[in-house]
Amino acid sequence: MNNPKGPTPPSAGGPLPPELPEPEIVRPKRWLPSLVWIVPLVAALIGIALVVKSVVDRGPTITISFASAEGLEPGKTKVKYKDVDIGSVRAIKLSPNLSHVLVTVELTKDAEAFAVKDSRFWVVRPRVGASGVSGLSTLLSGSYIGADAGRSKDTATDFTGLEAPPAVTIDEKGHRYTLHSDTLGSLDIGTPIFYRRIQVGQVTGYSLDKDGTGVTVQVFVSAPYDQYVGTNTRWWHASGVNVQLDSSGIKVDTQSLATIVVGGLAFQAPPGKALGPQAPDNATFNLADNETDAMREPDGAPVRVVMYFNQSLRGLSVGAPVDFRGIVLGQVTDIGIEYDPKEHNFAMPVTVDLYPLRLSRRVHNGEAPAPYTPQSRELLQRLVDRGLRGQLRTGNLLTGQLYVALDIFPKAPSAKVDLDHDPIQLPTIPNSLEELQLQVADIAKKLDKIPFDQIGTNLNDSLKNANQLFTQVNGQLLPQLRGTLDEAQKTFAAAQSTLQQDSPLQSDVHEAMQQLTRTLQSLNSLSDYLERHPESLLRGKSGDNP
Repeated sequence: MNNPKGPTPPSAGGPLPPELPEPEIVRPKRWLPSLVWIVPLVAALIGIALVVKSVVDRGPTITISFASAEGLEPGKTKVKYKDVDIGSVRAIKLSPNLSHVLVTVELTKDAEAFAVKDSRFWVVRPRVGASGVSGLSTLLSGSYIGADAGRSKDTATDFTGLEAPPAVTIDEKGHRYTLHSDTLGSLDIGTPIFYRRIQVGQVTGYSLDKDGTGVTVQVFVSAPYDQYVGTNTRWWHASGVNVQLDSSGIKVDTQSLATIVVGGLAFQAPPGKALGPQAPDNATFNLADNETDAMREPDGAPVRVVMYFNQSLRGLSVGAPVDFRGIVLGQVTDIGIEYDPKEHNFAMPVTVDLYPLRLSRRVHNGEAPAPYTPQSRELLQRLVDRGLRGQLRTGNLLTGQLYVALDIFPKAPSAKVDLDHDPIQLPTIPNSLEELQLQVADIAKKLDKIPFDQIGTNLNDSLKNANQLFTQVNGQLLPQLRGTLDEAQKTFAAAQSTLQQDSPLQSDVHEAMQQLTRTLQSLNSLSDYLERHPESLLRGKSGDNP
């Protein structure tokens, strides 16, 4: 029987045992690898899974162009939307022409909607603008790229970043409108918009018109205030402070304190009129310079008129009003000077634009005839015949500003008007001050013709002759006058003695008056008796009858 433990060692002095055959070793079969290989295998599987997950979760890679890479760092700068990370900056490099930088951004899988054409990207950093201070949180956390998801269905990988954050995001509710104006004024992106002094929106952009004659302003009115923008809405500049001086005193008007610094816009329907239907998105409006111009009714086509003044135009400027008895009919558009070689004199032409509709709206019985019609020409000729003239008047005594006034002067010299000339030439008349200056100049000329030296010489000779006359009167006539006065004094004394109360004349007169009084009393008694007894004229007194 084989000993599994091997042969038994021989005892001391004993015989050697016979050799045993080598045992046959049978190795068991291994079905699993060694545990040493399990760890790297699991690690490899996890790595493959992470790679697959990163590939599956990886979003699109886009390139954004910025003017500068200030505040951006590869691997650190994040891309955020509503403070949620949607990607990160992977690389920054210069463009081939070195004019800007190209920022490579890797978006997350959930941010695939940002890789469309109308998406917007900008760098968020501390800024101070018309809408206020923004990006203060980046002072500690660092700059990041802000994003605004677009609504387009077309994908894109190349974008041009905004240099300033957009005033309004795409998901904000409201309406956008377009305004046209002659000048931008103090407007800027973020400038507030007011409705009845409540801020309801802001300016989102502006651009110069292609022809260079004006500017186009894009604005946004937030919901629910956009319902107050109707087809009949008027828009105007509400920047700064509006100071008005009239018979009621000084009026100061401003939309808010912010408009004094950064400007502003305002809109409202004309007083007494409805808003009309709500204006559609991207509707176009005109932007007036102030509320007064915005609320004015449409003026229609202007009529160009020129007036020649023979006086200084100092104080008259382009834009000065032209009024007819307080109603503003237009404004001055050009001021020039012309030389007349025949008269060898200078004339001062003033060109104005008149709006006849401003006057026709105030005509009580119907409207005035339309401009450039035979009826309007006939009316203008009649007005000129009645004394319609242009006149320069002082509008402000402090500044010396002038304006053109149209009025009827019945005593004005007759004048003719050429209705076929373009522009129509209206006659003028000097103002009161100018007439006074002419009259003073005329009086000065007449006074200059008076020979004051000769008059003084003659007056001196007359005074000498008068002095000689007075000397003669004093030497010859005064003694005779003294005798005459003595005789007159004696006469007055005799008359006084005659008229004294105790004089005989006074006594005789007094007695005569008493007798006359008694006679009148008798006549009075007789008349009373005859009135009572008229038959006594025939019969006599009753006591006298036999």
